[in-house]
Amino acid sequence: MNRVPNVVDRVRIRRVLISVSDKSGLELLANGISRLDGLEVLSTGGTFARLSDLISGDGRLRQVSDYTGQPETQGGLVKTLDFKIYLGLLSEPFNTSHDQDRDRLGAGLIDMVVVNLYPFQEVSGRGDTDGEDARSNIDIGGPTMLRAAAKSFLRVAPVCDPVDYESVVSELDGSNGCLSLATRYRLAQKAFAHTASYDTAIASYLADQSYAEAIRPYGINNE
Repeated sequence: MNRVPNVVDRVRIRRVLISVSDKSGLELLANGISRLDGLEVLSTGGTFARLSDLISGDGRLRQVSDYTGQPETQGGLVKTLDFKIYLGLLSEPFNTSHDQDRDRLGAGLIDMVVVNLYPFQEVSGRGDTDGEDARSNIDIGGPTMLRAAAKSFLRVAPVCDPVDYESVVSELDGSNGCLSLATRYRLAQKAFAHTASYDTAIASYLADQSYAEAIRPYGINNE
């Protein structure tokens, strides 16, 4: 198990991955990070389409699929679960072996992740929701990215709540495009609390469903 002996307090934000279900506040965030020099933004699906209207400049905004070389699975089922993405998130500070892995694949460091999750709680709480509606709104890639970024708070900023966009932008403006270790740690605390709450909601929903209720939406093929 690696141990990281030294970290940088203020990390300059050069590459951001943004993939959000709740797009509120996205204009504020996009306008703020657009002021950063040398910025690259990676994004997916509907978030990419929205950011295309907000972030200008050649090469500043890229589809994750163009970056990884892997197209999104139909329906958006698999978008960001890619080795190249997670090298960029989980590479440890000052680790030359991790540097070599990234060089081998052409993977860059990802300095900030902006992710919020499929609205499982909202969908599963509606009176007309069946098990398939709930199941299809279980987010996999979002929690995985948030957990990876939060584990890597020594170098990566995980942003999971639009409420935090204003303070993040303000710090970037006042710190020459950098975020402090204290801010990254605070955001990691929030990200792990968020994913824990999300998983608890899923577990509680499934625990409350009988097997008969769970399989009601499906035609069962026993052959």
